[in-house]
Amino acid sequence: MGLYAGAGGRRMRQRRLFRSDHLGTLQDQDIAALSALGIGRVLDLRGVTERSTAVCALPGVQVHSLAIEPTIVQVLSELAAAGHTITADDVVAHMQDTYRGFVRQNTHRFAELFGHLLEADAPVVFHCTAGKDRTGFAAALIQRALGVSQEDVLHDYLLTNERLKPPAAARHGLAPEVARVLWRVQPEFLQASFDALEQAYGGLQGYLREGLQLRAPELERLHALYLEP
Repeated sequence: MGLYAGAGGRRMRQRRLFRSDHLGTLQDQDIAALSALGIGRVLDLRGVTERSTAVCALPGVQVHSLAIEPTIVQVLSELAAAGHTITADDVVAHMQDTYRGFVRQNTHRFAELFGHLLEADAPVVFHCTAGKDRTGFAAALIQRALGVSQEDVLHDYLLTNERLKPPAAARHGLAPEVARVLWRVQPEFLQASFDALEQAYGGLQGYLREGLQLRAPELERLHALYLEP
């Protein structure tokens, strides 16, 4: 994750936090690359079925499942089965619901993620399946907890659109313009999650404190681990 300025102008440490798509089909050269980075812990945000069909196993690396079940593809499949013609606007609306769900139904998983970050003594990689939504929200939370500005967080989040290459079978039977929305991120998606935490916790600080159990001592340690001196 990038060298953005955090609390007190201290920049994020290099090569301490990595985000990725899933690590369930690694080749020998991929494993060697992760080993060269010194990865000590993998935080897997995929749902149970996703994880079982592409197991992440790295020699000498702790792999922790923080299962957040995917919802968007299931919802769209149900709509299509009911005869609904899915539009790009449908995808945007349901993606926003997905991001609200990160706060409303899955805060405990993100609290677990921060617990692991506070314990880690080696670089950490966190991922879901595509590395786009669950991973994107996790990255935004980490950056905000480290004091990175909302503007820089959004800039980093939108880099997904430059770097993510959808697999060939990624359309799920959807029209090309609809699938394109599904495999990209938009500011409205991330904003939906921050609106949800504003509504439920009164804002970011309330969410960090009450939702994620990050009080002053935890934030101080987080900053010490992941920000430059």
